[in-house]
Amino acid sequence: MKRILWLVTLSVLFSACAAVDDKSMPVTVKALQHHNWELTHINGEEVVLSALRNKPRLEIGENFTANGMAGCNNFFGQAELNEHGMFRVEKVALTRKMCPEAEMKIERVMAETLSVWSEITLTPDSLTIKGPAHELTLRLRDWVR
Repeated sequence: MKRILWLVTLSVLFSACAAVDDKSMPVTVKALQHHNWELTHINGEEVVLSALRNKPRLEIGENFTANGMAGCNNFFGQAELNEHGMFRVEKVALTRKMCPEAEMKIERVMAETLSVWSEITLTPDSLTIKGPAHELTLRLRDWVR
């Protein structure tokens, strides 16, 4: 009986240690603010950045303002984080340049995902924004390190 209790205790301890390995961080305004992220994946598929003139990115600045490059056009708006840990950029505004279809497609996905309440996961080097239709994965690329 003692052996079974010992084995159960060890398995619980090992599973607890495995759960601690998760690199996710608490999502707070302070943790998101003053950072710049570059888009790397949409719905799990790598974004080929070499063909794009400007790399899609999201920057959260002072007063929790959001701006960046959506694929073709620049965007800006007011970032929000609700009590359930959901994120969105309210009233996303975009400049209006016409670009190649590949860039416009990325732009539509970015604008759609950022403008709706989405689940957000933060790690020391990445940000994942999962909306109802799309999931964006961004890599931390701060301007000055």
